[in-house]
Amino acid sequence: MTSKRVAIIGLGVTGLSCVTFFNNKGINVTVFDTRSAPPGKDSLDINTELVIGPLSATRLSSYDLLVVSPGIAIATPAIATAIEAGAEVVGDIELFARELATPAYQDAKLVTITGSNGKSTVTTLLGEMAAHAGVKVGVGGNIGVPALDLLSPDKQLYVLELSSFQLETTSSLNADVSTILNISEDHLDRYPSYQAYIDAKHKIYTQSKVCLINRDDPLTFTLQQPQLSFGVDHSEFGLIAQQGEPFLAQNQQPLLPCSAIKLSGKHNWMNALAALALGQQVDLPMKAMLAALQTYKGLSHRCEFVAEHQGVRWINDSKATNIGATQAALLGLSETITGKVHVILGGDGKGADFTELAPVLTEIKGQIVCFGQDAALIAAQHPSAIIVADLMQAVNHIEQHATTGDLAILTPACASLDMYKNFMARGNHFIQLVNQLTEASL
Repeated sequence: MTSKRVAIIGLGVTGLSCVTFFNNKGINVTVFDTRSAPPGKDSLDINTELVIGPLSATRLSSYDLLVVSPGIAIATPAIATAIEAGAEVVGDIELFARELATPAYQDAKLVTITGSNGKSTVTTLLGEMAAHAGVKVGVGGNIGVPALDLLSPDKQLYVLELSSFQLETTSSLNADVSTILNISEDHLDRYPSYQAYIDAKHKIYTQSKVCLINRDDPLTFTLQQPQLSFGVDHSEFGLIAQQGEPFLAQNQQPLLPCSAIKLSGKHNWMNALAALALGQQVDLPMKAMLAALQTYKGLSHRCEFVAEHQGVRWINDSKATNIGATQAALLGLSETITGKVHVILGGDGKGADFTELAPVLTEIKGQIVCFGQDAALIAAQHPSAIIVADLMQAVNHIEQHATTGDLAILTPACASLDMYKNFMARGNHFIQLVNQLTEASL
């Protein structure tokens, strides 16, 4: 590789990790970025050339290896021309895979996770399970730390979240186990068809020793063997009922009551089952995984468990800034608890058609409280919805009406900019308000 001319296309966090990777091997690279002030520019070594502006097909064609950022399509004309001229195109995940295949990492295991929804939750949850078991684990990829920055000879396990963009330029993963959690329409501005997006996701299976499929989503199915599965029925990793209570189970043997999990909603039960299946495949002890699962609160602002106050579970889903995200959070939620679901919605709907919320709101038997710029538009979707002035009034109203066994969730279906700097500030305010309820009762 030392004789190859290497170009990094796209800077940012991932691009910088690629530059560091090659510099550590004594290989000089050239970085190309179309932005006038790409993030990470000031972190480049003075010996690394940075070329700013439109990509030149002629210049790129003079390189042997192009390492392309996931955000840049390999169909970009200048890159396509370089490929025709004989350049090899890879991404940072392919570099990671090739390095992991070297003797220095021969004992490390690899789990790879993709899907349209839930992949960040499953990736981070599996990382928590590994850490709880005392395994030295590196977690990252499409979230958190770039894959190349995770590499260390002392790591025993790597857990990578991978996007379809990253999989496009990856062919050598050889993962111990991989999964496609689910597939729904996404990124159709990048792909010529929905099938092309599906095909990109399925590249993860061809680079894995074992495939984990979702029994409830035929788009995740593969003919590749061996495979295992998870789903809402009682097969393999699934759900069973004991004395009327749902349990996570393996081969119809109970593992943990769903009520013991802080993650809320049936979709998160599926995420938990997927993590357990993946972890068992790389020899994580079930006892440690179940212990970690009972303490895992979820990703910040994504159906995140905040607290249980007087028997009521409070959930922060402030990242639900559009109708689709709120639908996903609420669909079937009432079936997963013994009491009622109470919902807080509102903010800047960005011109959305809130009539799409009406069907899922019919499931809600508790309070529906709306606030913010588009409160009236949302409240119009359910006859019992009320409007309050702000988030504090919303929390206080639900606190007065909720009883033991209930669940209260902030899932706004709106952006936050009418009242907050961003969805994180909104979520943090919600957490503060809920914690104040708990403190007041002490």
